Amino acid sequence: MSPSIPYARRVFFWAGIYGLVALLPMCFLEARIGQVFPPALNHPENYYGFLAVALAWQLAFLAISRDVVRFRPLMPVAVAAKFAFVATVLALVLQERIATAAAAPAVAGLLIGLLFLVAWRRPPTDAWA
Repeated sequence: MSPSIPYARRVFFWAGIYGLVALLPMCFLEARIGQVFPPALNHPENYYGFLAVALAWQLAFLAISRDVVRFRPLMPVAVAAKFAFVATVLALVLQERIATAAAAPAVAGLLIGLLFLVAWRRPPTDAWA
């Protein structure tokens, strides 16, 4: 087994677990988020829609971790998903539309995106074929 395979498995597995742990509580915190970061959410469909898509991606990361050879074509898509979130948050911070402190999750997203990129870009061997 190529050393790339265990690395990719670990990265995608722990990213999926981290994402589930970070996102699942948000399903129950809509009102609290409106208090901490006013105004209250006035489009819950966007909030819960974002959570649903983000949670689905965590399941995709876990699926990738189970069979990194089969799901290798999804790795650059996972990188794009992480970097798109980071780019969005960065743009909002630069426009002063969100507080810098609210951008903290994007730091984790950037790190995970870089780890995904390394997992995908590691030199393939016969085991990847």
